[in-house]
Amino acid sequence: MIKITKFGGSSVSSAGQFKKVKAIVQADPSRRFVVVSAAGKRDKFDSKITDLLYLVNAHLQYHVTCDDLLGTIGQRFCEIAKELNLSYPISHEFGIFRELAKRGEYTPEYIVSRGEYFTGRMMAEYLGFPFVDAADVITFRADSSIDMDKTSEKLKAAIGEEKCFVLPGFYGATEDGKIKLLDRGGGDITGAIVAQCLGADLYENWTDVSGFLTADPRIVDNPKSISRITYAELRELSYMGASVLHEEAIFPVKDAGIPLVIKNTNAPDDPGTVISEETEPGVAEPLITGIAGKKDFVAIHVKTNHMSSKVGYIRKTLSIFERYRVSIEHIPTGIDSFAVVVQGSDVKDCLYSIVADIKSELEPDEIKIVDRLALISTVGRNMPSRPGTSGRLFGELGHAGINIRMIAQGSEELDIVVGVDVDDFERAIRVIYGAFVDSDDNIITVEEAEEEATNE
Repeated sequence: MIKITKFGGSSVSSAGQFKKVKAIVQADPSRRFVVVSAAGKRDKFDSKITDLLYLVNAHLQYHVTCDDLLGTIGQRFCEIAKELNLSYPISHEFGIFRELAKRGEYTPEYIVSRGEYFTGRMMAEYLGFPFVDAADVITFRADSSIDMDKTSEKLKAAIGEEKCFVLPGFYGATEDGKIKLLDRGGGDITGAIVAQCLGADLYENWTDVSGFLTADPRIVDNPKSISRITYAELRELSYMGASVLHEEAIFPVKDAGIPLVIKNTNAPDDPGTVISEETEPGVAEPLITGIAGKKDFVAIHVKTNHMSSKVGYIRKTLSIFERYRVSIEHIPTGIDSFAVVVQGSDVKDCLYSIVADIKSELEPDEIKIVDRLALISTVGRNMPSRPGTSGRLFGELGHAGINIRMIAQGSEELDIVVGVDVDDFERAIRVIYGAFVDSDDNIITVEEAEEEATNE
């Protein structure tokens, strides 16, 4: 069995965390391929190494001294190496990097990538694994996409006789050797790429939480954990803000059918959350998987008599938003009206220009702006198996005196999205959580699930 084991910044933030990583890796011989992020925060007052390196680069760009910043970074690395008695000459290696960076010898992406590089070098020695530089295997095309065929070929060639390695995440290189960065959080993507290329049986993503929670713990007290979630549910919840790992990390393992599990480095015995399409035979599942939401949305309501007979009316409206490069969140529709829901930040500087264009180009009978709108997504793969779920959700909000400003549901019936006033946002989440997740009714029995599968 092959497990790709990725450790985030909090998992490698100090020598003490390095020791936890080693115990986790040694506890399972399947954990032979390790991906690491740059050392992260040790506490809430600390800084991530990557953030400091971005700051170093900004100082260099504006010709401002960055000696103190580089000194702080070097000290962090040296403290880890000293406490673990590592022989890797981090002080010397970082000193060379420091001087060449100050002289402008490196690109910004090279500078930022060194957090993962130096963390990976130290972790490789500490685990007794070979080190593989991501620049030698993660291959970017000219359009900045990953060349999976070449990356797969290089990763398999890098395995060597030891059949194990440590690989830094977050970066790779073009064919001519130029360092390229993935998006922030790209270490998760690196781990998923390695899992797909090596045909792993499981991708473990170790962080500082024991998987996904059914709701934001800042809103709901002690929310339950999610034992299993599908890739589609994860996408829905992550998009609405319930993110534990980088969204793009889903696709390489999803395409390869590899399950992904979120685990806690500080509580390795916790079961975590498994992200997989496969159900466990004979096990009852939750009706509602999770609840997430975001604030600061704006809805532009457009009303035109006999709109349904006007071919292309909605398309023309959407083309105006496209002209201003504004993404659309939802489009609730009626016979003579519809609304375009967008993020408030996206239309901060152009909302009234968009409204003016709609008025002049489409001549609606009425146009209205609703701001201070919050969207809440209630997600559950098993909701189609339980009739009346939507009605019950709306009823619970109504009984609590919460006005629903908007309703939307995906075609797969995976989620129910409601729009409420920002002032009702947190209370609405607590009401939904109490009515469903915190209820004995939040269970789909094996018989119900089997009946739904038969009907499909």
